[in-house]
Amino acid sequence: MSQSPAFVLNVLETPEDPEGSQEPSPYDESEVHDSFHQLIQEQSRWVAEEGLELQQRQPETGALGASGSDHETMLGPEGAPVYSMATLRILASMPSRTIGRSRGAIISQYYSRTVKLRRRAGRPQLRDMGRSARPSLRLYDLELDSAVLEEEEKRGLLVKELQGLTAAQRDHMLRGMPLSLAEKRCLREESRPPRGKHRAQRHRGLLSCCDQLRDSCVLASHNLGLALLSGLQALMPWHYALKRIGGRFGSSVLSYFLFLKTLLAFNTLLLLPLLAFIVGVQAAFPPAPTGPVPAFTGLELLTGGGYLTHSVMYYGYYSNATLNQPCASPLDGSQCTPEAGSLPYSMPLAYLFTLGAAFFITCITLVYSMSRSFGESYRVGSTSGVHAITVFCSWDYKVTQRWATRLQHDNIRTQLKELLAEWQSRQHRRSACGQLRRVAVLGLVWLLCLGTTLGCTLAVYTFSELMIKSPVSAEREAVLLLLPLVVCLLNLGGPYLFRILAALERHDSPVLEVYVAICRNLILKMVTLGILCYHWLGRRVGTLKDQCWENFVGQELYRLMVMDFIFTLLDTLLGELVWRLFSEKQLKRKGKPEFDIAGNVLELIYGQTLTWLGVLFSPLLPAMQIIKLLLLFYIKKASLMANCQAPRRPWKASHMSTVFISLLCFPSFLGAAVFLCYAVWQVKPSSTCGPFRTLDTMYEAGKVWVRRLEKAGPRVSWLPWIHRYLVEDTFPIYLVSALLLAVIYLNIQVVKGQRKVICLLKEQISNEGEDKIFLINKLQRVYERKEKSRCVGHLGQEENLSLGW
Repeated sequence: MSQSPAFVLNVLETPEDPEGSQEPSPYDESEVHDSFHQLIQEQSRWVAEEGLELQQRQPETGALGASGSDHETMLGPEGAPVYSMATLRILASMPSRTIGRSRGAIISQYYSRTVKLRRRAGRPQLRDMGRSARPSLRLYDLELDSAVLEEEEKRGLLVKELQGLTAAQRDHMLRGMPLSLAEKRCLREESRPPRGKHRAQRHRGLLSCCDQLRDSCVLASHNLGLALLSGLQALMPWHYALKRIGGRFGSSVLSYFLFLKTLLAFNTLLLLPLLAFIVGVQAAFPPAPTGPVPAFTGLELLTGGGYLTHSVMYYGYYSNATLNQPCASPLDGSQCTPEAGSLPYSMPLAYLFTLGAAFFITCITLVYSMSRSFGESYRVGSTSGVHAITVFCSWDYKVTQRWATRLQHDNIRTQLKELLAEWQSRQHRRSACGQLRRVAVLGLVWLLCLGTTLGCTLAVYTFSELMIKSPVSAEREAVLLLLPLVVCLLNLGGPYLFRILAALERHDSPVLEVYVAICRNLILKMVTLGILCYHWLGRRVGTLKDQCWENFVGQELYRLMVMDFIFTLLDTLLGELVWRLFSEKQLKRKGKPEFDIAGNVLELIYGQTLTWLGVLFSPLLPAMQIIKLLLLFYIKKASLMANCQAPRRPWKASHMSTVFISLLCFPSFLGAAVFLCYAVWQVKPSSTCGPFRTLDTMYEAGKVWVRRLEKAGPRVSWLPWIHRYLVEDTFPIYLVSALLLAVIYLNIQVVKGQRKVICLLKEQISNEGEDKIFLINKLQRVYERKEKSRCVGHLGQEENLSLGW
């Protein structure tokens, strides 16, 4: 095969510059680095003008003598080029090799920052210098390294510049230097004024009372800031516990607890406006009781009925009256009227608008959290250097305590295991027959799982119809626990059957296994909730015409939440603790069960969906969810530490939090929002209870309020205009939707452009690396020819001496 001709630049030793040549400034490292390739080309042209020419190699002639072989770079034992010590010294002194590593380069960098303006005014351009004054590679001393002298000189100049700064500026500059603490202390001591001045000032008593007061205030504010910072760190819930879980079990198990913490924040954000504008106001102005209040027996904590029905827990307790200030003379029996020009506090309006505002805030927070999670998990570009970053950049050198170092060591080790397991899973490939067999097994398992889901759905629907045909009296409220009991049994048994069937699939990736399990469990739970929603709004509303059906729906959701919590505790006790004891005592196995991430995460999403579905009928349901999440965290954490082990196949949950937030947003929150919108816009409220008892739909409360605003006066006339043209009119909705789609399209185009730019930058970096290799080879050949010329000169002198010349 023909080979492309290669070229070698034969360079003789060039004459030295005159002694009076001007050396480049030691602060022009950036200029030297930027013009590196230009100087090499200039040197080649200069040497060519003196008689050198480019010689073409002819590999097929075989005439490669000793002179030709001298120009080749030597190769190491593994094929890597081996350069001389002089070339390596030149490479080590390049700015790209020294910045960020060499102490002298750091000092030079910060000194250059202090005299930046002076150097800009006094430094000439590189093109304006003479050839002898430019940085030249020929003038580089290959025998004597002057880096130590330059470093000391730059250090002295930096100390002088620091002495000219104020104490605050000097401390700020030293604090930002990437040097060791010992170096910073030395620079601080050297840059301080002489101690004799301080002693003389102390003896003369020059420190006035104002100075002492100022120093005391600064010290007090500094201590206060440290105390507030430690208090803020203490307010972060479960900081140390999450670090322990991540270091011992990896990011996959940690993602469950982080998701639980996120749900706690969402429920707190949902509960605060409800407490402020609905529950608190109604508790301050309680309505008149409609009948005798039953005594508290304790069974209400399970059934949600009895005494809790006549409290702020449920929808039926809230009045439809307008809340005003009490009358000055209430003995005459007349009703209180609002003051002239003032708007009363309408409880139906507050109930409707507070729920709408709380859901809107939750929606914005969910979308923001999902977009932020997407930005952190799916960054533009690749993560090819994540292994090196984890190995060399993960350690926190501020950690000093033994337990903290051990925890960080475990965390880094677990991260490396996850990264290596993810890399190994990408290398594994299946054959064609193996892929066909795998597709057949997957299809069979999915058919069985969908059949199981269909059977559970039919069971829930049949039992709900049976409960409608057999009404339950108030004395037999415990029977109402049968439907939640059946639903929770199916939700508990279904995932275990899915896990047994998943053992037949044998997924190569643990991430894919978790995603498949989440998908199957999500289908089961969402279909079950859909049947229950139809049971409540489609069937129960018709059968409970003369009763408060909103209270019944709220009690059903309360019972579902309580039974779900009880079954979660039983699953933790039987599925983790008892199984660990049985495997250790009877099966004689040392391994503990693994933490079921998919099942536990779906339990959290299921419980949060129940909360969003029931917040219209039970405003205090988010408070119940907060208590449940707090108990779940400590129970799951204790069970995890005692009964579970780290995953046998480590895997990195880099996108797990994003998937959890997405599932929480689209199937869960979107389904709950559709359910509540249907209840507000289409379903007729009860005529015996609640704030909307006299209206055809809950949404009519807004229309009634608008009609009252139109009669209130011109000061609030803009509110009816907003309702008429922005709420009832559909054109603004279409306009906002079009703008939203346009913004999404622009963001997609921006991301595509960033990806293209990143690809071009990667290609440019690759080309720069090839250029550096080319320049290094040129430098090596220049130095070899120079050494060869010196050797020839020494041999000539020895021959002359031997001949007696």
